[in-house]
Amino acid sequence: MKKVVIFASGSGSNAENLIQLHHNKFYTVEAIFCNNEFAGVIERANRLKIPLKLFKRNEWNEVITSIKELNPDLIILAGFLWKIPSDFISSFNRIINIHPSLLPKFGGKGMYGINVHQAVIDNQEKESGITIHLVNEHYDEGEVLFQAAIKIAKGETPESLANKIHELEYQYFPEIILKEIENEK
Repeated sequence: MKKVVIFASGSGSNAENLIQLHHNKFYTVEAIFCNNEFAGVIERANRLKIPLKLFKRNEWNEVITSIKELNPDLIILAGFLWKIPSDFISSFNRIINIHPSLLPKFGGKGMYGINVHQAVIDNQEKESGITIHLVNEHYDEGEVLFQAAIKIAKGETPESLANKIHELEYQYFPEIILKEIENEK
């Protein structure tokens, strides 16, 4: 069975979705790494009995060591807000991230959560969506694996758009992760 590690900084809804749909069926989630001691993902990890490791920005070397010991087949960023250091990226085969817009639009530093949705609406975009991509040394610039789009309704708010984007995430992120796991040799 393949092994996965998840990184999350927030509520952990995507992490929980990935765990509930596929954990112990197609892969095992070996651990969740979190950089926010107040994140909702902590409660979710405890409830789902997934080991959780909190860490600070100056502890990347320890994180690399821990992950090498776990030896995952795939690392997944599910709402993780820090830029991944290049030495971390070079230490592991594939790191996948999900972003709540159609990259390359509305990516980069500070473009997460409601900030993305507000920017999409302020820019009067006709559609938005999700991008699932490989992680490289630049924010939101890795190879795109998958995108799904939705139309933006008249009178759309950042909150209503966020709800629509979450539905896309919950539908497609597990599918793409499963394809990546199946393609891992």
